[in-house]
Amino acid sequence: MIFFKKFEKPEDEPVAPESDLTQLRASIKKQLPENIAWIAIKELDRLEKTDPSVPEYGIGLSYIEFLISLPWTQTTDDNLDIKRAEEIFTSQHYGLAHVKDRILEFLAVRILFNIRSFHVLVVDDEDIARTNLEYILKKEGYIVSTAVNGADALEKVMAGEFDLILTDLKMEKMDGMQLVESVKRVSPHTDIVMITGFATVSSAVDALKKGAAHYLPKPINLDELRTTVRQILEKKKHKLMTRSPILCFAGPPGTGKTSIGKAIAEALERKFIRLSMAGFRDEAELRGHRRTYVGAMAGRIINEIKRVGVKNPVFMLDELDKIGQDFRGDPASVLLEILDPEQNTQFMDHYVDIPFDLSSVMFIATANMVEKIPAPLLDRLEIIHFTGYTENEKRVIAKNHIIPGQLRNHGLSHDRLVFSDTAITRIIRDYTQEAGLRNLEREFANVCRKLARICLDNPDNTCVVNVEDSLVEQLLGPRKYMHEIAETENQVGVTTGLVWSELGGEIIFVEATKMKGSQQLILTGSLGNVLQESAQTALSFLRSHGDYFGIQPDFFKDTDIHIHFPCSAIPKDGPSAGITIALALISLLTQRPARRDVAMTGELTLNGRILPISGVREKILAAQRAGIKVVIFPKRNTVDVNNLEPESCEGLEVVLTDDIKSIVDRVIDKGECFN
Repeated sequence: MIFFKKFEKPEDEPVAPESDLTQLRASIKKQLPENIAWIAIKELDRLEKTDPSVPEYGIGLSYIEFLISLPWTQTTDDNLDIKRAEEIFTSQHYGLAHVKDRILEFLAVRILFNIRSFHVLVVDDEDIARTNLEYILKKEGYIVSTAVNGADALEKVMAGEFDLILTDLKMEKMDGMQLVESVKRVSPHTDIVMITGFATVSSAVDALKKGAAHYLPKPINLDELRTTVRQILEKKKHKLMTRSPILCFAGPPGTGKTSIGKAIAEALERKFIRLSMAGFRDEAELRGHRRTYVGAMAGRIINEIKRVGVKNPVFMLDELDKIGQDFRGDPASVLLEILDPEQNTQFMDHYVDIPFDLSSVMFIATANMVEKIPAPLLDRLEIIHFTGYTENEKRVIAKNHIIPGQLRNHGLSHDRLVFSDTAITRIIRDYTQEAGLRNLEREFANVCRKLARICLDNPDNTCVVNVEDSLVEQLLGPRKYMHEIAETENQVGVTTGLVWSELGGEIIFVEATKMKGSQQLILTGSLGNVLQESAQTALSFLRSHGDYFGIQPDFFKDTDIHIHFPCSAIPKDGPSAGITIALALISLLTQRPARRDVAMTGELTLNGRILPISGVREKILAAQRAGIKVVIFPKRNTVDVNNLEPESCEGLEVVLTDDIKSIVDRVIDKGECFN
């Protein structure tokens, strides 16, 4: 016999823990926008029917978790204090006045878009309705104007500009539908909301087809009205802000491009992302891999935004000119979509497979050589040129930034170690030769390491060192760079030119000699096609204008001329060495020495005209570093020279000319052979 006992439920029965999928469902509903949540829920429903042991289950689970972790709506509020931004730039960066001015202008425009009050026009033939709407919208902070009918409203639209029009449908003289059509012809960027007490589906459809942004029935729900107006105007403000240009900082290494980008993020109080584009060859690195592939993952753009947790960071695309291309795709073509305000609101990462809005991101690019950026991509960028620092700027930066930082990094006290001005100048002149500051920072770090060892060897631990000019050579060894101009005499057939590259400006020597031969022009020094043509042009000019310079007409008969550019391992090209080559040949053929303290640059034509060149500031700074006394530039570069700060030309005489004949006596010792 079996006795059954009545089952009694325990008072404190443990509750079964929620499954992972249940927790995911709750997170989806809580964290994702509605238009994204339904896609995630659909994927989750599929997972619930999938065996957890199969690989597809793990892939789907990771995908949903990734969607939840993306900042679909999370943003940081911008700091709109332009004075604070200016103080940050001034405290962190010395010089770069034109760069800081342009960035402050850029920020000022964005700030104005943020703080501007929108202008709303209320159109209704009922006084009470018009007055009530005006009162409500003014309380929301909008500038409100009113019109009694469509014709009155159209006159005001033609006389001024409005961001939004709220109009009744049924009015005398001109109804709402006619007003919508007329306004869209006159001011297509003005948004219109139709309000009517005769709401029907057909009238709503007609209004939206004619260009209305929204349709509200009467009696008006005030909360719905406020929400609708706010959403339309916020969308308008966001669209206007995203139309601002994409800045591209271009210049030599070590000139502060990346640090300026960080300062912008700090000024706006946004998160900062830096992504190096150097070596990118596969577009999947930016756009991600499709989930059909094993080990698929999102691209770097989406991953970096996920990492910082907001959708409006300052995103720096570093080294844009070094992006690659191969059979796996062209990453530059992906950037066309990312940097285009018309397209990046719907950026499609292959892994996410849902449009993600990148329009809130402030993209900034950097490059060393703008010429290497693909033309369609360059068309979307506004280039801000970063030029090299002058010796005085380097001295101030070393005192205020580099030396204090290196002393902290090496455990040294600023009170006990003092660098004299002569020591700083010695390091700048004799141990560095660059447009930027990186090598200068390395040399000061080298000095600090040696001083740290000296301090430890001090028995009484009282290390007080005054770093003077003489101590620099003991610590760093013999000078690394020589000023050739100051230590070399003038020579026949040797002139000094000015060139520039992604590393900044440099001086270059052109050597010319002649020997018996068969009328050959020999060119050496790893010269490109353009530079070889410049040499041929210079020779042809002298053969046709030799009489003016006192050169024998048959100087090329039974003669070979050899033109050499030293440092043969370095490739050289460009048209700006034309006058340098021509003056080296004039010096050679007249046997008059050329001055080594005069440097020149300019493209030469067969008629002796001098055409403009680029890189004016870099070339002037190079001449200043090398001890040049006189620099010669094309006359058509006058504007570039006048825009330079005074200290850039300190100690230099700048000569502007458009004809080579007018500068011969400035470069070559004057003799009787010249007319």
